[in-house]
Amino acid sequence: MIQSSESAERIRELLDRNLQEVFGEGDDARRRAAIAELWAADGTLYVPPGAIIGHDAINKFAGDLRATHPHYVYTPHGKPQVLHNAGRLTWGSGPLGEAPEYTGWDVITVRDGKIMALYVFLDETSEEFRRASGKTAS
Repeated sequence: MIQSSESAERIRELLDRNLQEVFGEGDDARRRAAIAELWAADGTLYVPPGAIIGHDAINKFAGDLRATHPHYVYTPHGKPQVLHNAGRLTWGSGPLGEAPEYTGWDVITVRDGKIMALYVFLDETSEEFRRASGKTAS
């Protein structure tokens, strides 16, 4: 059996910091610095529209997303869970102090202490899921 060399604490930190410092950050320079620190150079972000690879592309996606709702905050729902070199975190996003407008899961894989892949699962009941996946409300 192969044991993961990734620290469970580091994986939890990556999940928490990525949520706040990448997707929750409106300042381009701070977001870029966080991506450089948290993500592998060839890291891949998997979101409903498709796969996004590399720091510049991830920064552009996160910045564009942030611009659609600059007053929203991301709030973790519970603590990150870790298994070997992977982790997951459930979260909600919406105006501060209000119920989340949409919710989802972040699932990451980690190599050498950095995010190699992030899979973002949006809960299908949200308008954000329908917008991101190109589906219309029925």
